[in-house]
Amino acid sequence: MAVEAAHGVDLVPIVALLGAGVLAVPLFKRFGLDSVLGYLAAGIVIGPFGIGLFSDPQSIIHVAELGVVMFLFVIGLEMQPSRLWGLRRQILGLGVLQVAICGALLTGAGIAFGFSPLVAFVAGMGFVLTSTAIVFQILNEQGELSTPKGQRIVSILLLEDIAIVPLLALVAFLAPGGEDGDAGSRGVAIAIALAAIAALVLVGRYLLNPLFRILAQAEAREVMTAAALLVVLGSALLMQMSGLSMAMGAFLAGVLLSESTFRHQLEADIEPFRGILLGLFFLGVGMALDLTVIGQNAALVAGLVVVYMVLKGFGIYAIARLLRTPHGEALERAGLMAQGGEFAFVLFATAASVGVIDQSLNAIFTANVILSMILTPFVIMALRRFMPTPALSTDGVDVADGLEGSVLVIGFGRFGQIASQPLLLRGIDVSIIDNDVEMIQAASDFGFKVYFGDGTRLDILHAAGIGRVEAVMICVDKPEAALRIAELIKGEYPLLPVLARAFDRGSAISLINTGVEYQIRETLESALQFGAQSLRTVGLDEDEVAEVMQEVRVRDAARLDLQVAGGIYAGNDLLRGNVPTPTPLATPRRAGQALSEETAAIIVTEKEKVGSP
Repeated sequence: MAVEAAHGVDLVPIVALLGAGVLAVPLFKRFGLDSVLGYLAAGIVIGPFGIGLFSDPQSIIHVAELGVVMFLFVIGLEMQPSRLWGLRRQILGLGVLQVAICGALLTGAGIAFGFSPLVAFVAGMGFVLTSTAIVFQILNEQGELSTPKGQRIVSILLLEDIAIVPLLALVAFLAPGGEDGDAGSRGVAIAIALAAIAALVLVGRYLLNPLFRILAQAEAREVMTAAALLVVLGSALLMQMSGLSMAMGAFLAGVLLSESTFRHQLEADIEPFRGILLGLFFLGVGMALDLTVIGQNAALVAGLVVVYMVLKGFGIYAIARLLRTPHGEALERAGLMAQGGEFAFVLFATAASVGVIDQSLNAIFTANVILSMILTPFVIMALRRFMPTPALSTDGVDVADGLEGSVLVIGFGRFGQIASQPLLLRGIDVSIIDNDVEMIQAASDFGFKVYFGDGTRLDILHAAGIGRVEAVMICVDKPEAALRIAELIKGEYPLLPVLARAFDRGSAISLINTGVEYQIRETLESALQFGAQSLRTVGLDEDEVAEVMQEVRVRDAARLDLQVAGGIYAGNDLLRGNVPTPTPLATPRRAGQALSEETAAIIVTEKEKVGSP
């Protein structure tokens, strides 16, 4: 046992990392904060400047950078070459413009802080390189990664990832003694980088698909997972050895496999590793925050963070508005991309190694970037809270006023569109109102005239002509809104027939208690039809199907009657569950047998209402 303990794996760091993430992220989410912020805070707590469980956060960051690499591989899988080609103007236009202008602004700010022009250039250009990991994580959580505005941000980030290569070369060239370097060696380095890209393209185009086809035929899932990891890490290693970014190599591999038939399988195999490693990356960044440096240079670090974030945000906003981006999108992009990123650590380390900056400035600039990364989720939350809701264009949308249809339809989503068809086919005059401007505009393209109006307001109902209609159809998708509308109508026009869409049994009972003449649960009929087809599929003839479905309908109606009177748990003996129950009879009880006298009486009554099959 002693030998085993001496040579066993030290699980304390692994358990600490996983435990910190598992505890912090749900806690931050519970309070409406971002998951990235949870990881960063957990890293600070367990790092060398917190409780000290780790003394070398850089080693964690180096390993966890693979999370960023895998994230870019997954993004590449979503970027077909044609789609990427379509973004070329945004990558080479918008991306270059943002890097150049923001770099100039931040370099000028560094000079104003008293740094030499070269040091100010390094500090400014490092801060220009936005955190790909943070921005992608936030966009992914918001579901905006594939939207047009998300794609514009992705284009800028791709250009910034590419920009790290010439920036590293430029820093080495501008370093003391760098001018005397061999121009031939630089040419060789560029040739090697181009050759690596060409090799990756050729391998991805001609070898990867046949390889995965062979592996798929072997029917070994673990081998497919290993092959997916091999592709990601191999392409990243190839780019790193050629002097390029690991993340760019993974992204290119993803793009080359984006049209493969194995794309979804690869994405599913990579996803668990990507998520864990990306979380570890944020933990490592939190650990790397040097609180000693911040304490010793508090005024300088605070000034750099505020000035750099404000200037970079202003530059991003100005460029976006110059290119006619809407105010809301421009402001959101500025807040999201106003921080520095992980590639700044590489640039600062390189600058320190060649003598452009000393280790104290490296620590200050690194702390500046990390603090900006920590502040970004707060900036985004503030923007969401204080930004006005973007106003939708109301072109072609008329407000409900003086409508004179025979039937008023409130809500014109999928349910309302289908429910209105029998009336329209019969030639009945129908008035339709909805409060979704985009839906109203879309409906006009299909020949519908829908008026803007909120059915939960009595004045809007009067304007929609509710006093003249013969019936009202409540087709909204929110159960609380449907109930509110029903209460308003029944309170003002108790004799007016109201037909309502119910979300579930609970909302159906509430609508019945309100007094509506008819209600139907939105999935009831489709589910019954689905079940009937299942019976046919397993071999029952039409008479048997009709008999079973009749009993299902009768039982459901009887149970609903019991629930209206006795609450949601009443009538449970009308449900047939799939848990085996012991019975003294040799043959199983048929549906409908052995029920209470009260329940049986209700079923008889319901059969009389529905009719015999």
